[in-house]
Amino acid sequence: MANFVLLYHGGRMPETPEEGAKVMQVWNDWFHELGDAVVDGGNPASATKKIGPDGSVSDDPSGPSGYSILKADSLDAAVELAKGCPVIAGGASIQVVETFNAM
Repeated sequence: MANFVLLYHGGRMPETPEEGAKVMQVWNDWFHELGDAVVDGGNPASATKKIGPDGSVSDDPSGPSGYSILKADSLDAAVELAKGCPVIAGGASIQVVETFNAM
């Protein structure tokens, strides 16, 4: 099994505490459904900076809005797991990235 980073792009945060509680319950239900496939439930992300090859630093408005890490047998299997992610209902897209141990 490999680990896969789910990078979330876009979406929105809940506007009220009640909406936030409902959203958290949906996330908890999804994580429970995934079981041992969840390596790191992740977190939302905020501001992003980009460092260029010349060392220049700039804001990156296209940066991820959050992440999770799952384990799966293949990229296709990870994509199938990611299709159930609640972030999609909030208008976000998901980038599924396979990782491998290099060190």
